Amino acid sequence: MTDPDFDIYDLPRSFLIDPFPTYHALRESDPVHRNSDGTYFITRYEDVTKLYRTKTTFSDKTEMYVKKFGEGPLLEQHTKSMLFSDPPAHTRIRKLVAHAFTPRAMKSLEGRVVELVDGLLDRAEKQGGMDLINDFAFALPVEVICTMLGIPPSEREPLQRWSNAILTPLEPVATPEMVERGNVAVAEFKTFLKDLLDDRRRNPADYGDDIMAELLEAEEDGDRLSETELIQNCIFMLNAGHETTTNLVGNGMDALLENPDQLKRLRDQPELIGSAVEEMLRFDSPLQIGNRGITEPITFGDVTLPAGTQIMTSIGGANRDPAQFPDPDRFDIARQPNRHVAFAAGIHACLGAPLARIEGTIAVGRLVSRFPDLRRAGEGVRGGRARFRGFTILPVTV
Repeated sequence: MTDPDFDIYDLPRSFLIDPFPTYHALRESDPVHRNSDGTYFITRYEDVTKLYRTKTTFSDKTEMYVKKFGEGPLLEQHTKSMLFSDPPAHTRIRKLVAHAFTPRAMKSLEGRVVELVDGLLDRAEKQGGMDLINDFAFALPVEVICTMLGIPPSEREPLQRWSNAILTPLEPVATPEMVERGNVAVAEFKTFLKDLLDDRRRNPADYGDDIMAELLEAEEDGDRLSETELIQNCIFMLNAGHETTTNLVGNGMDALLENPDQLKRLRDQPELIGSAVEEMLRFDSPLQIGNRGITEPITFGDVTLPAGTQIMTSIGGANRDPAQFPDPDRFDIARQPNRHVAFAAGIHACLGAPLARIEGTIAVGRLVSRFPDLRRAGEGVRGGRARFRGFTILPVTV
């Protein structure tokens, strides 16, 4: 696909499988691409980071999402969580939610992550293989975030279905069926969390010292989260918490299996696991597309966009920009420097990035070291989404 053919609202299957040639074409000849609805799609690293660090941007998409989703639970989720809010509301909510993501809280989770990873690898060893996505890359972060939120194991079954239904309408095109499934999922998820909160209040001794406890007690200058804010941000944290890590581990292991020299290098030099995870985040970013609006005109190169313009950021394109990353299509687990934008930047930089890095480092590091004969057991299947890039199936033998 060359840039004159590019239509963010009509993407071919070939783009969903491999978008990087298209990003390259856009960066070269149409880096500030005008979409059919008057929004723009930017692909250069310099432009993406400039937008993320510009203070005169906004993330509230109420007007856009009313047109896309109509009124209903899905609109509430995608306009009330902190990701889609702006200062001062965003600043207030982020400060309160940050109580659950302190360095101390993240450090205390490491032992639990190791325990969960080893248990999943024990099961894979007994079976002689696994689906790297459903049996490992998805199973781990869901267990972690559910443990953090105090969601009992017996009640976790619908979470993947709800999450997928809520996030899928964020793709450039949302069909009426997607919106309906999203509305149902948010409504069911809200009821589930409200019942959980009511039970916690009635039976506090049955629950431990988890993130939900931190969020219930979080206070800044006498301010606390309302119940709506608490529920909507718990939904957001669970969705974001598993989506990023699942795609990080799945995409990252696919890159290692595609580059056996780098897989061997990581086995020989396990101390490279930190930089390897950063390269996985850059090379095949879990989140490929972001959004911002602008309240003042902004100039990218020789193009000036007026106030009020909605801009889509190509995170995947920025992370393969040769102006920032020498030989960007080469997977190099020792790449330095590596200032990727997989977790965005500015005031909306991902609050859960430290947790995703902990999970990715432990999961990939222990998987690679434990199974020296790890190899594919069939073709992987991509999820077919443009914004959230990952696999639905990735079979391996161990």
